[in-house]
Amino acid sequence: MKVGIETLSIYVPNIYLSIRELADKRSIDPDKLELGLGLKKMAIMDADEDTATMAANAILKLITINNIHPSTIGRIYMGTESSLDGAKPTATYAVQMVEQVLAEQYGERVFKHTDVVDMTFACIGGVDALHNALDFVRVNPDQKAIVVASDYAKYGLETGGEYTQGAGAVAVLISNQPNLIEIENKWGIGMESVFDFFKPRQTSSEESILSTLHTTKKEIEIFSDEPVFDGHYSNECYKARVREAYFNFKEKYNVAGKLYENWRYIAFHLPYAFQGKRMFNDVYALENGEDNSNENLKLVSKSDGYKSLVSEKLEPTQRASSEIGNMYTASIFTALISALQVSFDQDEALAGQKIGFIGYGSGSKSKVFEGTVAAHWKEVMKNVNLFEYLNQRQAISFEQYENLHNKGVKQPIASRKGFALERIEKEMINLEGARYYTYKS
Repeated sequence: MKVGIETLSIYVPNIYLSIRELADKRSIDPDKLELGLGLKKMAIMDADEDTATMAANAILKLITINNIHPSTIGRIYMGTESSLDGAKPTATYAVQMVEQVLAEQYGERVFKHTDVVDMTFACIGGVDALHNALDFVRVNPDQKAIVVASDYAKYGLETGGEYTQGAGAVAVLISNQPNLIEIENKWGIGMESVFDFFKPRQTSSEESILSTLHTTKKEIEIFSDEPVFDGHYSNECYKARVREAYFNFKEKYNVAGKLYENWRYIAFHLPYAFQGKRMFNDVYALENGEDNSNENLKLVSKSDGYKSLVSEKLEPTQRASSEIGNMYTASIFTALISALQVSFDQDEALAGQKIGFIGYGSGSKSKVFEGTVAAHWKEVMKNVNLFEYLNQRQAISFEQYENLHNKGVKQPIASRKGFALERIEKEMINLEGARYYTYKS
């Protein structure tokens, strides 16, 4: 039985900041960001958006465009590292929103018998959700599953990660009719617990903070969506885990020759557009019998063979990332959509060709797997129109960006259709912090 991706959808916030404008305000050479890292635009959540609204928009688009009956969905698993609550899954917020819109056509609580949960492992949580959903459909072939990866990358103003920010969500339908990509049950894994990037719960006993909360506590717990990270160390962890997972895949499945040569495209987790090509020289060197010292990797990156690999297998996967920024769990799926859209626009015959997937999540873990492009992939991609969709967004000013970043904007900047955060309960003690949403048709 074949199992894999039947169809998919993507949602990106309607506003963005030009990377060149950010560079100008931060006194950074814009070519360093655009030509060096592949950054052009940074998707920004509006004042009434969050992880749940982006996920709900992606799920609703997936269901409505493809006429999916909700009763066929056995699982909705969300990969995210931008959860809204320490206990209640963000997926439940997203599913509730979608249920309310679908109620008129399908009745109340259409997902009341659907399993829903969040999966968190930094940026690889979406791949973990995919892995789980594929296993579920293999055991329950009469049911489908939705994987939704929804995240926003937020870093401190004037920090080294600021220009890699981004946001968005991708929803993927998994079934025994993989009209887009068939995925075999073959996985290479590399894992080690490290502190390359994390979002710890910390405490404060600062009296000025405690006094504003009207609490008798002597210490409070603080959580920030801005991570603690070491960019250089994280890159080294990325390389190490990818290397381990890649060669684990080769060893487990007795792959002779160079595995990457079997792949038409390689879809990476992309914290920034050029991350994949900057990291894969390590594996490339080892596959070609060379050492992977830093000095030699510089030479490898400049070699004709590696440049050809990047041009053919990586560059098309990077294009959407350049326009969006870091989507954390959703970035690897966006890399796939980007490559498929390029091939669709060029009327390339992709059916039967393999795509390699290289996921990474800080903390740390990599998963390597592959999929085969299905015969009807163009029927799926004709409804996506990725780059046309991205071109419809609205640019915002640097001042608007900083105000949004500092949560100083209460009303949305741009008008749009879709789900929106209406309010967060602040008065009722038993519901304090509860989030309520609305839908703009």
